Amino acid sequence: MNTSPTLLLNNGVAMPQVGFGVFQIDAAICAETVRTALQTGYRLLDTAQTYCNEREVGRGIRESGIARQDIFVTTKVWVTEFGADRTRASVTASLERLGLEQVDLFLLHFPVPHVFERTIEAYKALEQEVRDGRVRAIGVCNFHAHHLQRLLDACDTVPAVNQVELHPYLNQQELMAVHARLGIVTQAWSPLGAVMLYDGSGGNGPQHVLKDPVICALAAKYGKSPAQVVLRWHVQRNVSIIPKSVHAERIRENLDIFDFALAPEDMDAINALNRNIRGALDPDVVRVDTYETHMYEQ
Repeated sequence: MNTSPTLLLNNGVAMPQVGFGVFQIDAAICAETVRTALQTGYRLLDTAQTYCNEREVGRGIRESGIARQDIFVTTKVWVTEFGADRTRASVTASLERLGLEQVDLFLLHFPVPHVFERTIEAYKALEQEVRDGRVRAIGVCNFHAHHLQRLLDACDTVPAVNQVELHPYLNQQELMAVHARLGIVTQAWSPLGAVMLYDGSGGNGPQHVLKDPVICALAAKYGKSPAQVVLRWHVQRNVSIIPKSVHAERIRENLDIFDFALAPEDMDAINALNRNIRGALDPDVVRVDTYETHMYEQ
């Protein structure tokens, strides 16, 4: 069974570098998929209030036969739940849905800069959750460097993790340098670049990362799949990754990346693919009033 190395967060908590994401996994199959991932060797699970499958993630954990203390669970506060009391109530709701007494990592899902005072209130609420023992570590998602600075100017705790869109076409090198200076772990969502398929271009947008000629040539060179090459690139950059699949074979494949290493010149070749293009919404334009309150009710 493959297992992931761990990364030490800035508060001393150890987190597996490779995890399993459940974004857009339907609740009807989520528990079974989580069981498959855990039994394959994953020990980090990443969900969120707005994924509408926290309850099923918890069921998958209980049915997996894996001890709770051996599983690292991440979830996220949705933007409509930002605010001192509201955030703490949402943590209670997430714990109840997951069926857990404690979450290993709780993240703010977006910075919502137009009402950043709510972002600060939400983060301070998570700081209190750590003091109360219901959360082991806290962090953020989709924060630019200037969002991080605004947060640090108002709060005491440096985020343990910033989970951002990151793939060979958006390699986030400058943000990663900020993270390294501050002691923040970089975690990649959409590490395989699948988000580029949904850029609203009707198929005329950027080519899928896994079909890039450079990636495909390296896959042939190493006798690995294009996905394994990209995931290995992340690992060698010391990035945490949360690939997602509902297919057992691909779930296994995405963890089978520790029996080879990319040569420095091949790392450079993938780094050179960067286009600084996003497949998802820029966090600077996300607004709370775009979304319905309690859209994640289960």
